[in-house]
Amino acid sequence: MKKILITGATGFVGSHLIEFILKNHEEYEIFAAKRRRSDMDNVAHLMNNDKVHWININIDDYNSVETAFLENGPFDKIFHLAAQSFVVFSWNAPTETINSNITGTLNVLEATRKHSKDSIIQLAGSSEEYGYQEKFPLTEDLFLRPLSPYAVSKVATENLGYQYYKSYGLKTILTRAFNHEGPRRGEVFVTSTFAKQVVEIEKGLKPPVIYHGNLDSYRDYTDVRDVVRAYWIATEKCNYGEPYNICSENLTKIEDVLNKFISMSSIKIERKIDPERMRPSDLVKLKGDCSKFREKTNWKPVISVDQMLEDIFKYWQDKLN
Repeated sequence: MKKILITGATGFVGSHLIEFILKNHEEYEIFAAKRRRSDMDNVAHLMNNDKVHWININIDDYNSVETAFLENGPFDKIFHLAAQSFVVFSWNAPTETINSNITGTLNVLEATRKHSKDSIIQLAGSSEEYGYQEKFPLTEDLFLRPLSPYAVSKVATENLGYQYYKSYGLKTILTRAFNHEGPRRGEVFVTSTFAKQVVEIEKGLKPPVIYHGNLDSYRDYTDVRDVVRAYWIATEKCNYGEPYNICSENLTKIEDVLNKFISMSSIKIERKIDPERMRPSDLVKLKGDCSKFREKTNWKPVISVDQMLEDIFKYWQDKLN
C-alpha cells in the first residue's frame, strides 16, 4: 500500500484529514504522528482502525523526526499540520511558537530531503501571513506583512518550503488556508468558545453571560471538511513551490457568528468584553481570492457557514452531555 505521514494528526485538522483519507482513498495506509503527551480526544474513534498507525514524533527534535522516517518511510505524501496554531497564544509564548512552527518544519523538510525525497509534502500555511493589507480580496502575489509571532512563523515556514523546492527539488505544496472551523475545533478559538459558552448556559453550568473579544472583525470562513479535501486535491494538482489560497471568498462578521449561536438558545444571554480575549493587533478584515486554486483544481466549498456553525453547536452539546 501507499504511505501517508500526517504530523499533528491528533489535532482539529488532522483528525478530519484522517477521516477524509479513510473514506476516499483506501489505497493508502496512514502514519499518524503524535506527541507522547498528545490529547487523543479528537481521534479516539480512530484508534482501532488497522489502516492508521500511531507513531510518536517530537517535531522540535530532529533525531525524533529522522527516526520516524527511517522506521516508517519513505512516504508517498506528507501533510505537515503540526504547529502552535493559536494566534493569541503566540504573543504570550513567541519562542515556543517560533520553535514549534519554524524549527519543526525545518526538521520535517530535512528528514524528507534525506530519507523520502520523492514525497509530495504539503505545508499548511495561513491567511494570517498577509497581515496588514489595503487591497482586498487578498491574492497570493501581495507583499506579506505579518502582525503576530504566529503569522511571522508561517511566513518563514512557507519560505522554507519554497527554498527546499528550489534548492533540493522537494515537491512542496504551499497552502494558505483562511479561517476554517467545524466540529472538534479547540475551545480557545472564537467559534468554539462562543458555542461552548452558549451550551454551558443552556445546561445551567454557568450564568447567562457570554465573554468575548473584538466582535467587529470580518473573516473568510470555510468548513474544515472542505479544507482537508482541498489539501488533498492540492497534492494532486498544484504546482510545487507556489502558494495557493484556500477560502470561501465570503465575509462573515464575528458578531454575526455570536448572534447565530445565541439564536440557537431560548435563554436571554448578556454579552461582556473580556480584555484577555483582545489581541495587541488585530486584522479588521481577511477576505481571500481563491481563483488561482480554483482554476488549478476545480475545488469549491460545499458546506455553508450556517451548517458549519450548527455542527459546531451540536458538537458541544454532545461533548457536554
